Amino acid sequence: MLRLYDYLPSQNAYKVRMLLGHLGLAYETVPVEIFQGESRTPAFLAMNPAGAVPVLEIAPGRVIAESNAILCYLAEGTAYLPSDRFERAKVMQWLFFEQDYVQPSIATIRHWTMTGKLERNAAQAPGRKAAGERVLDLLESHLAGRAFLADCGYSIADMAVFAYVHRAEEGGFDLSGRPALRAWFERVAAESVPLPPVYPYSIDPYSHRSLPVEPEAASS
Repeated sequence: MLRLYDYLPSQNAYKVRMLLGHLGLAYETVPVEIFQGESRTPAFLAMNPAGAVPVLEIAPGRVIAESNAILCYLAEGTAYLPSDRFERAKVMQWLFFEQDYVQPSIATIRHWTMTGKLERNAAQAPGRKAAGERVLDLLESHLAGRAFLADCGYSIADMAVFAYVHRAEEGGFDLSGRPALRAWFERVAAESVPLPPVYPYSIDPYSHRSLPVEPEAASS
């Protein structure tokens, strides 16, 4: 059986749960208490040197880290990742966009807001918030007149971007003036009935902490 090393409030893990639900795949969840250092142990770092969740174990000793890499692996041969070379590249374009633009802005501001870390990151927060607004404007413009991000239809591109963007209001972003984006949320939700639950950071009493650093021996 597939084994998902997971931290429930992680929206990176959420997108993997979303696709697993679409595919009807059974899997075992292994909780990882990231703010208590469980993702920085030598055993976990052997699976993912970056010390981040999610990690998918597909067989004993065979693991895949990075949420979007996991999406690509699971979606291979399904309607969620096209076989046509051009269409596949367009899906990949949005996966890279999510990592390069959504994660450092919307995802980060949301995390700082929900875990009480905005003040300690006061120097960086305005720039990241402004970057998040630009991301939302770009998505609003792109989705005007389109059903989904890529022209091939609903795909892992939508799952990847949806995961954090549909929770942007939790980071203080105003979505009321972005009707195309909100309509896209509804279309994605309709494809994903039921959506996986979203778990707030408040379920973890240690989420206010900064992530521990890797053990020196493991990070060499």
